[in-house]
Amino acid sequence: MQELQDMTLQEFSKLVPSRIRRRLGRGFNVVEKKFVNEVLAARKNRDKTAIKTHCRDVVITPHMVGTVISVHNGKEFTTFEVLPQMIGHYLGEFALTRKRVQHGAPGMGATKSSLFVPLK
Repeated sequence: MQELQDMTLQEFSKLVPSRIRRRLGRGFNVVEKKFVNEVLAARKNRDKTAIKTHCRDVVITPHMVGTVISVHNGKEFTTFEVLPQMIGHYLGEFALTRKRVQHGAPGMGATKSSLFVPLK
């Protein structure tokens, strides 16, 4: 893990798949640079407060391991700690935008078949 954290971004990009390698080769835009600088500052200060971001398309790099990040999923912020297994993935993969649908009993006038279900 220490070897990964000591690598430069160009050396790290050789270890990841081509889509992420191209993404890292283009570099970060202004908002992503600001986020990465916040992560570096929090890691340097050993700060465990969550860093909030709307940037779902940032690639997790080795220097982000151990930080607590809150990613916006469209409605609220999802907080998680970055683990070594997450390296090379996008932040948005860990803040799901859709909830699992759990249907209850059929309601009043839902369909013709629910017409014969006794109401409570």
